[in-house]
Amino acid sequence: MTNSYQAKNIQVLEGLDAVRMRPGMYIGTTGSKGMHHLLWEIVDNSIDECANGFGDKIIITLLKGGAISVEDNGRGIPVDLHPTLKVPGVQVVFTKLHAGGKFSDENYNYSGGLHGVGASVVNALSKYLNVEVYKNGNIHRIEFNSVKIPQSRKVQSGILKTPLFNAGKTDKKQGTFVEFLPDDSIFESNEFSTEVISKRLKEFAFLNKGVSFVLIDKRGAEPTEKVYKYDGGLKDFVVYLNESKKTQHAPIYLEGARDNISIQLAIQYNDSYTEGIFSYVNNVNTSEGGTHETGLKSALTKCFNEYLRDKNFLKDKDQNLMGEDFREGITAVLSLKMKNAQFEGQTKTKLGNPEIRGIVEDIVLEQMSLFLSEKKNDIVGQVIAEKSIAAAKVREAARKAKEITRAKNSIENASLVGKLSSCSGRKPELNELFIVEGDSAGGSAKQARERSFQAILPLRGKPLNAEKKRIDQVLSNEEIRTIISALGTGIGQDFELEDLNYHKVVILSDADQDGAHIRAILLTFFFRYMKELISNGHLFIGLPPLYKVYKKDELVYAYSDNELKSAIDKIGRGYSIQRYKGLGEMNPEQLWDTTINPKTRTLMQVTIEDAADAEKLITTLMGDAIEARKAYINEYANFNKKDEFKNLTLKNIG
Repeated sequence: MTNSYQAKNIQVLEGLDAVRMRPGMYIGTTGSKGMHHLLWEIVDNSIDECANGFGDKIIITLLKGGAISVEDNGRGIPVDLHPTLKVPGVQVVFTKLHAGGKFSDENYNYSGGLHGVGASVVNALSKYLNVEVYKNGNIHRIEFNSVKIPQSRKVQSGILKTPLFNAGKTDKKQGTFVEFLPDDSIFESNEFSTEVISKRLKEFAFLNKGVSFVLIDKRGAEPTEKVYKYDGGLKDFVVYLNESKKTQHAPIYLEGARDNISIQLAIQYNDSYTEGIFSYVNNVNTSEGGTHETGLKSALTKCFNEYLRDKNFLKDKDQNLMGEDFREGITAVLSLKMKNAQFEGQTKTKLGNPEIRGIVEDIVLEQMSLFLSEKKNDIVGQVIAEKSIAAAKVREAARKAKEITRAKNSIENASLVGKLSSCSGRKPELNELFIVEGDSAGGSAKQARERSFQAILPLRGKPLNAEKKRIDQVLSNEEIRTIISALGTGIGQDFELEDLNYHKVVILSDADQDGAHIRAILLTFFFRYMKELISNGHLFIGLPPLYKVYKKDELVYAYSDNELKSAIDKIGRGYSIQRYKGLGEMNPEQLWDTTINPKTRTLMQVTIEDAADAEKLITTLMGDAIEARKAYINEYANFNKKDEFKNLTLKNIG
């Protein structure tokens, strides 16, 4: 790797084609998430400069009118002429797809993305984009915009408006500034979210120790500014994740490197019964895990079993503990920096490099063994030993409970008679299960459903809050056992997605506080014990209407207070309003029309965009920190907001 970063280092693989025609191919969606993706493409480039030691500050500024800017103090995108294209390097980066300095190993040891691919896509999907590069005391500026083509009435973007020119002198030693305005004719939303950006920048700050991330919002009457910088890095991260939990020792921090792969790991145990392992590769959140997580878990199991035997917690006759015993109550953040990361999985957030497992396992085993061998860390070792031995005893008790549950896994089992109204279809990929609050609503739903592919499971009582209970206690709850039996997948370590009886699982509860509580309890259970159900897109929340506005033969359903006004305006004078307090107030025809019919219903898909943030939120909402929960619910709770993208993320469950 060299400090010299010039235009000749930029390789061009192909031209920029069809980005505007098929933006989803490049950014996934044209909704709010896709628009924010443009920002992350630019920020990733700045982070890569900092991660490789060329900068330490990144400033994101939200501007009036919908534009946003990103500035860093890295080396600055090359401004000299590209050797073959004969145009400045910065122009190549923002106009040629697959043009960047990260296709070889000369310029970056590690990178979160492919610099240049994102930059050109951002340009293609923006009304305008301006770049300033600071080098040798000079400001080098280049400007792009979009133009309408009269003959075709189409818009062509990424057009060079002002070629690279010297815009004057600067005191800044080096850096890059990018300002762009997303094209509102492409994106369904044209407003950047301060909350979304803040959470992501905080995560970046944890992962990039010592780098300052500054968020400035100039859209209001008075500018606001937030700064995220964590000199403790991953240690600060686990402390943050455990804020609402009772921790049992100071964070453990380990690091090591081999074959140009850098590994950082922070661990802290708490008094909960669940595990939280969060992994990142080149700042990319690998929420689906991968070979690095496998290596980490294997190392911890080996190391802790050896420690227990060495300290006589386990005798010769005793069996080794299982990995899950050692991971009860753990919060761990694993961060890798590496070249040629191979991502796979449903959302491309799973590390697939096979060689990484052994490397992570060896480094973690070595470093954790050294940590435990030091006398000063005996207290931490004892905490881990006592907690894991207790977990093993609970596991054995839970094993018996699981055997009982497995016996009930068949949806025809007698334990479900009178509860589950199954469907006649035998193709799980077509079948839907509605988990309905209460017998009254369950009765209406059973009459309303399409029996060929829709099943109804009424809950006769509140399920157990899985956040506060051990696995054996969770399995003793009748409502939880019924859900597990109906789905057929098993739970936890025994979860098998291919055994899922229904590929759409819909939580359907009343639009009141009790209904919201039941939703939160069920989401917590699925997040803790059936996370793959969520990550593979099988979990949904049904949205029943709040109001019926009608007169004579006209009626309009409103799903929120905001929609109520529109419904009243549509019906006009002489209207009547019915406020639905619960699903049981609807007759089967109304329930079918508004909530169950695939052609007219609104479903919100539950996803996990940020596993660490979801973990923090679940703990806040469902744990013991009462004040933190109250504060969050008062600010965010709104289960009856009809999301225009039909998508609900765990970070917004309220």
